[in-house]
Amino acid sequence: MMNYSIPASRDAAATLDRDDPLASVRDRFHLPDGMLYLDGHSLGPAPKSALAAVTGASGQEWANGLIRSWNDAGWMDLPLKAGGRIARLIGAEPQDVIVCDSVSINLFKLAAAALPLAKNSDTLIVEEDEFPTDQYIIEGLGNLVGVKLIRAKAGEGAAALAEHGGVLVKSVVNYRTATVVDMSEHEQIAQQSDGVIVWDLSHATGVIDVDLKTAGARLATGCTYKYVNGGPGAPAFVYVKSDVAAELTSPLSGWMGHASPFEFTSRYSPKDNAARFSAGTPPILSLSALSGALNVFDAIEMRIAAAKARALGDLCVARAAQMDLPTISPGIGENRGGHVSLLHENGYAIVQALIADNIIADFRAPDAMRFGFSPLYVRFTDVWDAMDRLENILATRSWDKPQFKTQSAVT
Repeated sequence: MMNYSIPASRDAAATLDRDDPLASVRDRFHLPDGMLYLDGHSLGPAPKSALAAVTGASGQEWANGLIRSWNDAGWMDLPLKAGGRIARLIGAEPQDVIVCDSVSINLFKLAAAALPLAKNSDTLIVEEDEFPTDQYIIEGLGNLVGVKLIRAKAGEGAAALAEHGGVLVKSVVNYRTATVVDMSEHEQIAQQSDGVIVWDLSHATGVIDVDLKTAGARLATGCTYKYVNGGPGAPAFVYVKSDVAAELTSPLSGWMGHASPFEFTSRYSPKDNAARFSAGTPPILSLSALSGALNVFDAIEMRIAAAKARALGDLCVARAAQMDLPTISPGIGENRGGHVSLLHENGYAIVQALIADNIIADFRAPDAMRFGFSPLYVRFTDVWDAMDRLENILATRSWDKPQFKTQSAVT
């Protein structure tokens, strides 16, 4: 595996790009000319194979095949086929993953189904710095079914699980800091306390080397529109370990989770494995885009991709230190997800100034500027050039203009 060192100059960065074993993968994406896209942790760019898949699904399968395409084009098989391909990226068995619904809906389904498995089935746990939708869904579930919600302090969810049991919802990669959780350690605590963890893989899938089987994980969900590049609003996935699936009942017993949906019986009988957590009709155009996007990952080793992502982040952290910009992300050489968050009290305006210069990053209140480093298309020279421009914006205060301070709906 290539040794991705931190380059000390742009020429050194260019040398890393030249020798990068993933360099050719960049050509599989449609990337606008002149743009430095560092926001793949929020929305991945369009793979050419995804665009082609949507064109085929809409222009041929839907336009000409019409309803016959459920059979002839294999539309009904897409959720499990796409899930099986995602399984390779997260260290799971193909039959344990299905694409369906959104992360929010899947969190609700999994957490509700997990409660009867937990020693203390009247307790839900979420950390106070968890992604907001995770917190909102778990709070809503608790209110709906009348169970207690514990909001643990950041990093103390496992301790709360050890003390109280119940169900913990936890992200593998923190959306703000990019801190990576030790899944195996958490699962050992869950086993010892007879608790259950529902993992959120949204900021992990496609950028770090996830191994659910080795970690002993039983339940997880994640989105596909970030590092998996499945398109805006692409459907999420559910992971359920086979040996616990039969013990779980989805609270949303939709017809696509039925063992024989086209028998149209009155009584519900669930499918085996993760497929029982499917609910409504699959969104075929979105699934087609996702299936095309997954072609990009063919033959890519996630350990190599993860190593490059960390090295790109290391370069960002090193350059930020030279600017005296603090970071809340893990430091150089530490285990980190695919993004780095730098802090500045005027972070929103600074990010808008970068965007105006065709360098795309994002902002999370109150002061975090997030830079995402997908290893599939981001180059070391991209990071170098983006940090050069950031340094200039800070030095000249070019961010200090009214047009950069007007808050948009999406930050």
